[in-house]
Amino acid sequence: MSATDTAGDGAWDGRRGGAQPGLRQRVLVTGASRESGIGAAVAAAHAARGAAVAVHCRADTAAGEAVVAKLPGEGHLTVTGDLADPGQVARVVGEAVEGLGGIDVLVNNSGIYIEHPIAGTSYEEWQSLWRRHIDVNLIAAANTSWCVVDHLLHRPQGPAGGRIVMIGSRGGYRGEPHVPAYGASKAGLHSLAQSLAVALAPHRIAVAALAVGFTRTDLTADLLEDPEASRAVLAQHPLGRVADPSEIASAVAWFTSPEAEWATGAVLHLNGASYLH
Repeated sequence: MSATDTAGDGAWDGRRGGAQPGLRQRVLVTGASRESGIGAAVAAAHAARGAAVAVHCRADTAAGEAVVAKLPGEGHLTVTGDLADPGQVARVVGEAVEGLGGIDVLVNNSGIYIEHPIAGTSYEEWQSLWRRHIDVNLIAAANTSWCVVDHLLHRPQGPAGGRIVMIGSRGGYRGEPHVPAYGASKAGLHSLAQSLAVALAPHRIAVAALAVGFTRTDLTADLLEDPEASRAVLAQHPLGRVADPSEIASAVAWFTSPEAEWATGAVLHLNGASYLH
């Protein structure tokens, strides 16, 4: 089955009641090569409803291909590149467009989290890590969004509209004392989503963000396995647990659905009441 064949529940009409129903939704998910990560769960959720998915990885193509191999359905692919490099962003989006036959949905999930407390980091490290977080967590998402929007506005055929979802963080609101550049970059990502939502609404491109709380992934597994650290994390959560990536993916899948156009501009606080805003 090709990326543009019809696919039942995965049909995409671009907007609620929009044109050309029956086209298969085509989705690019950045930072999706970790099998237990949020990006991989987002890819799986979309593939399960019939979408064709481009799984992005920064460098580990084998890891990306392993995620693709587990996705239900056909027509999925891996795209590789460092999104902190604007030239590679354009190439990655171009390869996804070519491989899927177009892009209807972008999920900006790529990000880094490297501790750099102000009282324990050299000036040189401080500058370097701030630049890296802003480049990867914010500017990469802005550039990827530009390239996808350029495609959406100029494609010769296909349904009207589209969807962009930013995977943000509760840290963009409550702060990140040990990783301040991460918190600042995620706050910027939330603002970017809202700015684009207003700019792109006339084109029926809906944009939203999720301010995600602590989630169980391979990156947090060691912390959660440490008894003292785990107690400190769970003490923040009234539910007595942290999120599973599938729970984040379910919310993303709703935001990318035709029914979610009216949610454009929203920032969803998805953190199990661990932070209220």
